[in-house]
Amino acid sequence: MYGYGYYGWGMDPTILLLVIGMLLSLAASAKLRSTFAVYKKVRSHSGITGAEAAQRILRAAGITDVQVVPIRGSLTDHYDPRTKTVSLSEDIYGRNSLAAVGVAAHECGHAIQDAINYAPLNIRSAIVPAANIGSQLSWPLFIAGLIFSIDPLVTLGIVLFSLAVLFQLVTLPVEINASSRALKMLESTGILGADEKKGARKVLTAAALTYVAALAASILQLLRLIILAGGRDRD
Repeated sequence: MYGYGYYGWGMDPTILLLVIGMLLSLAASAKLRSTFAVYKKVRSHSGITGAEAAQRILRAAGITDVQVVPIRGSLTDHYDPRTKTVSLSEDIYGRNSLAAVGVAAHECGHAIQDAINYAPLNIRSAIVPAANIGSQLSWPLFIAGLIFSIDPLVTLGIVLFSLAVLFQLVTLPVEINASSRALKMLESTGILGADEKKGARKVLTAAALTYVAALAASILQLLRLIILAGGRDRD
């Protein structure tokens, strides 16, 4: 009998884990977008733009080999350690809002991590290839293992997906640390006042919640794989 963890009216109760993960991710994303929408309308007292804030923070940190460049999209901001580039989106690069300055500072936080060889960032960069492979191949291998009753494929699928979970686990402290560094640099450089820093902190906290939700969703997915594999063994 091919149950594969499916019960009752052919329903898979582990779908609930998937739904919970999706809801957490959607809620975190909605929170980020609503918070960002509020603070992208609040102008910083200094009038400094995201690009200018990034350049000032990098200079203050003694970093001279990192470029600050514009990139298309919304909330597509990132730091690339391979090219030493802080890429800021359209809402960040040339805007002088609290949201723009906060996000720009966060990406500079990653540049600072790179400059000081922050261990968690190095670990995350090292496992990116394995995590990408794991996220792409885990489910196909797992499903193939279930369909053809090949236990090693089921196990391999779980192991590969675990790599993706590991990436999310390492990413969380990296992002939180970058935000912490950002807020300290915004204060020490005088880019934002104490009252303004509260707005930047809210934006960065909302962004951090998306990583918390992503980790939770990945863990729930991994748990689902384990439960499905266990259900197959019982069948």
